[in-house]
Amino acid sequence: MESATPELISLWNTPGIGPQRLRSLIERFGSGRAVYAASTRQLCEVEGIDQATAAKIKANRDLEGATRELERTRKAGVTVLSLWDAAYPEMLRPLYDLPVILFVQGDLEALSARAVAVVGTRVPSEYGQIVARKLTRELVQRGLVIVSGLARGIDTIAHHEAVTQGGRTVAVLGSGLDQIYPGENRRLARMITEHGALISEYLLGTQPDAPHFPRRNRIIAGLAAATLVVEAGEGSGALITADDALEYNREVMAVPGNITNPRAYGCNHLIQQGAKLVQRVEDILVEIGMAEEPPQSRQLELPGVGISADEEKLLGVLSQEPRHVDEIAQVLGRPVSTVLAQLLELELKSLVNQLPGKKFVRA
Repeated sequence: MESATPELISLWNTPGIGPQRLRSLIERFGSGRAVYAASTRQLCEVEGIDQATAAKIKANRDLEGATRELERTRKAGVTVLSLWDAAYPEMLRPLYDLPVILFVQGDLEALSARAVAVVGTRVPSEYGQIVARKLTRELVQRGLVIVSGLARGIDTIAHHEAVTQGGRTVAVLGSGLDQIYPGENRRLARMITEHGALISEYLLGTQPDAPHFPRRNRIIAGLAAATLVVEAGEGSGALITADDALEYNREVMAVPGNITNPRAYGCNHLIQQGAKLVQRVEDILVEIGMAEEPPQSRQLELPGVGISADEEKLLGVLSQEPRHVDEIAQVLGRPVSTVLAQLLELELKSLVNQLPGKKFVRA
């Protein structure tokens, strides 16, 4: 069967040839080259291919352009996977609307490891941030890969926590892998390629576009054994991911929230509809058959991170409960300006997280 050849890329780029038709063509003829060698009559024998579609296949053959795309992609350090490659993620194969072509930068093995998707609002509350960090950290300790969409908010927190805790994470983009969105996550994206993978179904150079994001959500749901929604308002994109997970017969879980918080509506509604209510990591592990597996000892993979005695003492007064910088300074008996500078330094070392209102928690 077919790998990512110029013929396959050319067919994939042909207007009107979606995933289902492309799969049917390759399964019937065995390769992109054989598809182009087939007569119009033979093409029309394939389900979903009529005279007009067969004419498009013949007219839009562009092997030179496809070859250039493949060269450009490989020079950028990006692997092109087709459905017929052995390294193609097994979790995606059963999906009726699977992506036939994937572009991957990073560790291919991360795409086939057991994973949980962690998604939610782009503007999480303080509670949502704390819960996302806590549950992500504990999932990583069980050796699970964290899948999310690199968006602001819960997605960013989940990816960052996985990386800084020495785990692996996969970010699914709604753009080409060279068009990181949002822009402030470029550094995080580079870290992800060293601790997991970036993945997209879009060619390099493809700009982020609104219709791309609901489509990428199906890949997030498809790669994971379960989807956890931490915080989501009504109409949140995270709820689309949850719907996709349900459609694929995967587990859907949600963290309950304050009923007066609009960002909790989506999670509470999912729970009303039968999603698993999550209060602790064990609630997730039970549903994916990992309840008996103990946490793994993991070392932070942060080369060059060293802390002074003063910084170590400062870390000692922090926990997962937010503390205002004024309170921290009072406990330590140091000027607020000194403590704030030290906190920001620790934040750069990924040992402290800052919350709105000059509150801080230990990472």
